[in-house]
Amino acid sequence: MNETIFRILAAIILFTGMGISSYFRRKADKETGEKIPRNVDGNVLMTVIKIGGLILWLSPMIYLLNPKWMAWSKLGLPDEIRWLGVGIGILCVAGIYWLFSSIGNGITPTSATRQEHTLVTRGPYRWIRHPLYTIGSSMFVAFGMMADNWFIAALGILTFILMAIRTPKEEANLVAKFGDEYREYMKRSGRFFPKLGGSI
Repeated sequence: MNETIFRILAAIILFTGMGISSYFRRKADKETGEKIPRNVDGNVLMTVIKIGGLILWLSPMIYLLNPKWMAWSKLGLPDEIRWLGVGIGILCVAGIYWLFSSIGNGITPTSATRQEHTLVTRGPYRWIRHPLYTIGSSMFVAFGMMADNWFIAALGILTFILMAIRTPKEEANLVAKFGDEYREYMKRSGRFFPKLGGSI
């Protein structure tokens, strides 16, 4: 019975997050009328991201269809940890809405920026320059906790690492576009987490 409850909650959280992301991404493409090239990050990195993304999305779907198919990566977590995953997942969904509503039409699928993109420093961007990478990866880790599955959680961590590899190029593009305005923003914000003593 517990497994069914966790599957239902995990599905609600995952599909709500996906729905928010899809809505804002389609809205940005439609309102700007701008097609962002997919090869700006380089063919090798984009291939790794595409393959990793496919595995990332397929694994939770396989679990939701039939947990037995993912039994090989079951952890045996206590229910308390799985409920903690539910709580983190709900916070991640709220964070996804917050960040997408804050960046608006500036969202892109690659490290490139839109022609009419303005520097966003409101919402979570006030403290973190790349909250999507942090919150998105955390949601998959939370899903792994709900699903009691180390493989899905590990995919969330791997996704964060891949995005971290891409981030310097993205920030170089932003410096080229916004110049000193972005350099000043970097001084007062953290890359993936709020800035405490140093930029991380």
